[in-house]
Amino acid sequence: MVVGLLWLLARVALVVVAALVALILASAVRPLVGWLVRKRWSPLLATIATFLGTLVVLGGVVTGVVFAVRSDWDELSSSAVGGWQELQRVLRTGPVPVDTASIDAALQQVTSFITSGTFLGGALSGLGAATGFVTGAVLMIVVLFFFLKDGPMLWNFTLRWFHGPTRAKLAESGDRTVQLLGGYVRGTATIAAVDALFIGVPLAFLGVPLAVPLAVIVFVGAFVPIVGATVAGAVAALVALVTSGPLIALVVIAIVVLVNQLESNLLQPIVMGRALSLHALVVLLALAVGTIVSGFFGAVLAVPLTAVAWAVIQVWTDTYQVGDDPVLGKDPRTPTNRASSKATIAERWKYQRMRHGAAAVDEDEDEDRPGEEPDRLQS
Repeated sequence: MVVGLLWLLARVALVVVAALVALILASAVRPLVGWLVRKRWSPLLATIATFLGTLVVLGGVVTGVVFAVRSDWDELSSSAVGGWQELQRVLRTGPVPVDTASIDAALQQVTSFITSGTFLGGALSGLGAATGFVTGAVLMIVVLFFFLKDGPMLWNFTLRWFHGPTRAKLAESGDRTVQLLGGYVRGTATIAAVDALFIGVPLAFLGVPLAVPLAVIVFVGAFVPIVGATVAGAVAALVALVTSGPLIALVVIAIVVLVNQLESNLLQPIVMGRALSLHALVVLLALAVGTIVSGFFGAVLAVPLTAVAWAVIQVWTDTYQVGDDPVLGKDPRTPTNRASSKATIAERWKYQRMRHGAAAVDEDEDEDRPGEEPDRLQS
């Protein structure tokens, strides 16, 4: 059965990936549709405006990243390699000589992995060649429009096939999925922009060449939690080392460390909220699995999908023992973490109603309020 399921997923990978990307984007921008409707826009006009705005922003970001890096890619890569060679020379001739042979071997393996196409092309491995990629992109755009236009109605229709506790858990799972994916995308994009600004501006002020491409790399790297921003900062430091000297490189390292601390201790708790409540080890393991399976594309999607899977598991099991235990000791989850993984009071009330005869309640409410539409799950 498992083999058959894997075979089926491989055959429909194009549809799965397109629908998944569309769901993530729709979760991120769906609140804008609701906001426009509350401003007395028609639902269709609000959907079209949000849809077109999303495509414009997404296309602009992709175009900006490509053009900002493409023209300076040769100089950027040669500067990074030169910085690495300079760092090796310093390590070998320093007060405590370091044998860099093993480091070179590890770096060669990483470089071979990245340049082999497995890393950057991993996202395309399930989609086929360029034609498959274009088809997937078009399908994603179409699915995104219908998710924005009819997503709540489709989810409402799906839930009406279930009743009682099953419906309640499905509803909570859907709500948590949309909340997590939307919050993760919006939060990560905000953090990526802040990282790029707070690192790119000092690079330009210090006179480090290629400040704009380096800032773009920092922006893209921020979409890979923990690892991405660190690697992008290391590239910036290597470029600064070979172009501006060791003193400027040390200043760049200090700036990168400071920005990373600002991100982890201030920005993530405020911007991300409960969108990412995973232990760092879980994040690293998810990144490793995602990178092996689908390269950079898998690394970007691994963490939010893991967070969604964990949230859904909590909804359907709800067996975690809260509080201290005489044998296990102190509860590793703080009250804040426990609260962040729970639904709001209004959501809990809705799920509780579903557990106790939601079908009958819905029928009674429809009779009492004939002019109103049935309740819809708002994303």
